[in-house]
Amino acid sequence: MPKGEPIITMDKVMLHYEDGVPILKNISLSLHGKSFHFLTGASGAGKTSLMRLLYMGVKPSSGMLKMFNNDVTRIPPEGLFELRRRIGVVFQDFNLLPHLTVLENVALPLKVIGETVRRRECQAKEILDWVGLGNCFNLFPDTLSGGQKQRVAIARAVVTRPDILLADEPTGNVDENIAHKLMNLFYGMHKMGACVIVATHYRQFVDTFHYNELTLENGRIVLNANRATKGDV
Repeated sequence: MPKGEPIITMDKVMLHYEDGVPILKNISLSLHGKSFHFLTGASGAGKTSLMRLLYMGVKPSSGMLKMFNNDVTRIPPEGLFELRRRIGVVFQDFNLLPHLTVLENVALPLKVIGETVRRRECQAKEILDWVGLGNCFNLFPDTLSGGQKQRVAIARAVVTRPDILLADEPTGNVDENIAHKLMNLFYGMHKMGACVIVATHYRQFVDTFHYNELTLENGRIVLNANRATKGDV
């Protein structure tokens, strides 16, 4: 694990929704930049809820969550915008904007941070070529297959080279060859300094790519194993 301040710190974090039933229970973690983590666990174990916490889509019910050394439990909702700009997210349901083309969807985060039209189109085209969608720039999301939508969502998440990349089941709608290519893309983000967290139930990837594994069981971390080979984290 790299030295220096953790990029994510959780201390005895609890999360429950309106019914009061705890989803996450006493989660304590410290994750650094330039690290790669698989988040594993059975359906209902709390993987998506943990991802929502890390994206700051929800706040902890109790405990402390620090992102980039900022205690998000003490920041009002409007103050979270700048922190979120440093995070790329791949959602299970893609969250593509139907009225924008593939190119416009991927370029949107660059527009938000003020990049020029030329630069954002160039960067969006480059990443779309990488994920095999170089012939889809002008298509709209409703004309794409599930696997194509997944790749657009991933391209959009990484186009700004975020400090944290959260990917929730990112290979679930693509074939194995594309899945390996996407994993290599995530690896490249990690090597450039990002903290990458990939939630997955696909055991083959967890066993093939020897990165840290965080395992959730009934809302608790039951395994926090550093399985990475030397130089990977």
